[in-house]
Amino acid sequence: MSVIIFTVIILIGSYLAGLLGSLTGLGGGFIIIPLLTLVLHVDIHYAIGASIVSVIATSSGAAAAYVKEGLTNIRIGMFLEIATTAGAFTGAVLSIYVPANYIAILFGAILIFSAILSLREKIDHIVQHQSPLADKLKLKGTYPDQGEMVAYGVTNIVGGFMMMIFAGLISGLLGIGSGALKVVAMDNIMRIPFKVSTTTSNFMIGVTAAASAVVYIQRGYINPGIAMPVVIGVLIGALSGAKILVKSTSSVWLRWLFAIIITVIAVQMIYHGIREEI
Repeated sequence: MSVIIFTVIILIGSYLAGLLGSLTGLGGGFIIIPLLTLVLHVDIHYAIGASIVSVIATSSGAAAAYVKEGLTNIRIGMFLEIATTAGAFTGAVLSIYVPANYIAILFGAILIFSAILSLREKIDHIVQHQSPLADKLKLKGTYPDQGEMVAYGVTNIVGGFMMMIFAGLISGLLGIGSGALKVVAMDNIMRIPFKVSTTTSNFMIGVTAAASAVVYIQRGYINPGIAMPVVIGVLIGALSGAKILVKSTSSVWLRWLFAIIITVIAVQMIYHGIREEI
């Protein structure tokens, strides 16, 4: 395969990954890594390195917009980034020593979990009271909803912090934003409203990925020839997805489309991982 054809395939695949990732809110890393490893037979460590760079690029642009709209809770994000950054750095170090087929199997398992999570109904949890620790850290906040400002509190800080360490670990190990796990920590454990948890998760993803990127750069696993077309394709796809999402009246079909595609990819990753073909 020539370099031009290789680059074009990455650009098209990354565009579709960015489009689908933008529509579902879970990022394009779920598509990019299987594309590079299963279709183009790129070493999974180089695929993870390229995915991490794309996560940083796409997260930065979206995060700025959400902060401007007042949806992101910056204090919660900065506090929980302590956990995710530590976890991401640890995961990136572990990825160097963990066999590639084990990473593929774990990646497939996380894909299936994300597919299931994407089908659940999004319900906002508005908690007016909050734990003493959350009060000391001043984590409560407000967010705009249909022209009104909605106030909310935060609970179970320790539980959410521990879950964030695990989310960061998975992010560094697999090269994905692990937004699904971050949302679980904030939405289900800390009882933060869904709109705030998703936007704050997006705000944190770039910082988490940057922490693990340091290890991949030092090990030489970020190849510009792979990472550059991935970043360009994902960025264009993400912008296209954002425009479609604004005009879309229902996201039910998007969640089902995402779940079906991700499940098929997950089965392939697990199958090839078990057969040690990755």
